[in-house]
Amino acid sequence: MIEIGSHHERLPSPAKPTVFVVDDDAAVLGSLRFLLETDGFAVRTFRSGTALLNASGAPDCYVIDYKMPDINGIELAGRLRKSDGDTPVILITGYPDENISTRAAAAGVKDVVLKPLLDENLLKRIRRAIQDRRG
Repeated sequence: MIEIGSHHERLPSPAKPTVFVVDDDAAVLGSLRFLLETDGFAVRTFRSGTALLNASGAPDCYVIDYKMPDINGIELAGRLRKSDGDTPVILITGYPDENISTRAAAAGVKDVVLKPLLDENLLKRIRRAIQDRRG
């Protein structure tokens, strides 16, 4: 610790990896924020794809819901690829179908994780995606 006047201040720790999470369900956003922050990530949440596209900042990973009212997660991932080509995108969905993985991969999505299994499985995939990106 560094002593400054009569206050003690900690040195900043190495930056936490940042994850941007997009889901139109406030309860899902809250639980994902809690899960990710508990695991040591910095988290920013967005209630729509449009809100994410209008945001500033550069995350280490995106976690995007597939089914949203303004833009679906695969379309959003495709738009992100054009402006932020190397940040990994993980798609979460409660609406699996046989084509979703193929369509997601074509849009540059790293992984597809099924709801409601968004615990250690999702954390593992986020950690791996960030590690792969960092080399």
